Amino acid sequence: MKTVSASYKRHRFPSEIIAHAVWLYYRFPLSLRMIEEMLLERGISVSYETIRRWGRKFGSAYARDLRRKQPSRSDVWFLDEMRIVIAGKKHWLWRAVDQDGCVLDEIVQTRRNTKAARRLLTRLLKKQGIAPKRMITDKLRSYGAARRQVMPTVEHWSHKGLNNRAENSHVPLRKREWSMQGFRSPGSLQLFISIFSAVRNLFVPPRSQRSALGIRSHRLRAMAEWNAVTKAS
Repeated sequence: MKTVSASYKRHRFPSEIIAHAVWLYYRFPLSLRMIEEMLLERGISVSYETIRRWGRKFGSAYARDLRRKQPSRSDVWFLDEMRIVIAGKKHWLWRAVDQDGCVLDEIVQTRRNTKAARRLLTRLLKKQGIAPKRMITDKLRSYGAARRQVMPTVEHWSHKGLNNRAENSHVPLRKREWSMQGFRSPGSLQLFISIFSAVRNLFVPPRSQRSALGIRSHRLRAMAEWNAVTKAS
């Protein structure tokens, strides 16, 4: 297990409280003020702005150290894009998930064209290291054009009904967007999703473990890994 790159030195609160606040913020659709109130109920007086700073500093470190799913040539990539308005300007969040619903990568862009789709595929190949068995998208033609340029040998299925897995992956972020009353800048959105998706990948069980016992076992393993990464007892 890697060590956390962010240090707890010169922080007034112990690692357990910091890690718990960051976990609450990125795991559940709670506002910073709600978390401030929840901690106060436990006798912990900390401002929501401090919790925000903890989330940016320690959340990034935690996300880097969380174990990532090993890529496989049998993986299927589901790709989709969602519109997000930031400061009155339309942006697009391009996302790729695998057959288990695990988020592989996300990137905020201002365009919804072949160049933007190609950038997502290029990032995916670099991060995963290998091409998938198949990629599934909606009928946006930019995906097909980008696929022919980046990974022409990969099978591509383009059908609106087959892409529900990628479309459903947008729902948790939509809930957070509402609770946070929108995002302030493309950079803040990119930073947030990089942490949010890493935490969600850890705690949400794969589709093959959706029994009550499987979900409980998965959550226990996830919490053990979280405590190891955050150095929280």
